[in-house]
Amino acid sequence: MLEKRLHSTALEPETCVLIGLIQNRETREEVTEHLEELAFLATTADAINKRTFLQSLDRPDTRTFVGSGKLQEVKEYVEENEIDILIFDDELTPTQLRNIEREIPERKILDRPNLILDIFAQRARTAHAKTQVELAQYQYLLPRLTNMWTHLQKQKGGIGMKGPGEKEIETDRRIIRDRIAHLKKELKAIDKQMATQRGNRGALVRVALVGYTNAGKSTLMTLMSKSDVFAENKLFATLDTTVRKVVLQNLPFLLSDTVGFIRKLPHQLIESFKSTLDETRESDLLLHVVDVSHPQFEDHLAVVESTLAEIGSDDKPTMIVFNKVDRIEVEPFGPTREDIMAGIRERFERGDREVIFISAKEKWGMEELRNVVFEAVKEIHVKRYPYHNFLY
Repeated sequence: MLEKRLHSTALEPETCVLIGLIQNRETREEVTEHLEELAFLATTADAINKRTFLQSLDRPDTRTFVGSGKLQEVKEYVEENEIDILIFDDELTPTQLRNIEREIPERKILDRPNLILDIFAQRARTAHAKTQVELAQYQYLLPRLTNMWTHLQKQKGGIGMKGPGEKEIETDRRIIRDRIAHLKKELKAIDKQMATQRGNRGALVRVALVGYTNAGKSTLMTLMSKSDVFAENKLFATLDTTVRKVVLQNLPFLLSDTVGFIRKLPHQLIESFKSTLDETRESDLLLHVVDVSHPQFEDHLAVVESTLAEIGSDDKPTMIVFNKVDRIEVEPFGPTREDIMAGIRERFERGDREVIFISAKEKWGMEELRNVVFEAVKEIHVKRYPYHNFLY
């Protein structure tokens, strides 16, 4: 019963509205871009966005996230247009969730972390990914149990008196805690198997592709490894780590493609996916793929670097691979594409970090990338096995 509540899916696309706040020093342009990304997330989850609501507040309203007037505006639109889901661009507290559900009943109320968890659940294919996502879902759900079952009606009574609804909540809490403990045990066994697999790959140099979701990592993986890797223009196309053996100029190494990062990634997912991200932690070289055509690419780059620091991979040798250069917008009489790229190189390249520009889709710059990666892998390999120098 409980699992059915968690994993039920609609037969037809549901309609939604998006709700965001301009807080503190944020600009309208920044928050608008965040909401555009939220709309892309909604599309990835097969929801149809009908309208976006935006409000300026110093901080979220502790009761209902947005102000009472804005919430009333949202309520009127949702009821008039029979909208199925309200999606908020930040994490809602259990209190905010409960109050919004009271104000706008009979509608699904989701926040950004919940939406991302739902997308991960849709896209999980292997037993490992499904276990990781399910664990994250239960960890997210546990503190919100009181608000997520409309059939659980508390009955007020004197001290020591609990209504049947409260008993059912406690039963569900116990079920979820037991399930979390079971999933953690299951993940521990899977992680042990994966660690053995990594150990069995020999002592080849390991290179990992990292980056913001939809930056083009899987397309680049396909080009470099000359093998079919699933890629599409949706967020989180890849959840499971894909590892391929690549040979450049007689030098073999392992190339891995991992799950993409995103701003406001639920901490439950980071915890659950740490074993998947072990490929990143144990790599010798990171290729940080960035969609340079995106107006907020610098923000995306910072989000990835912050997440890498969180999982303990920020000290790895790194190359920044600016992808999708063919999509850089050039204004008439403005800087040329080459001028824009030169400016980006000046800002981001430093002694220990090389910058490469490519278009994986158009296969532009791939030869330069292969040569640069070869030299970096060779340097690591020679330091590790100096007696293998004759190969090069």
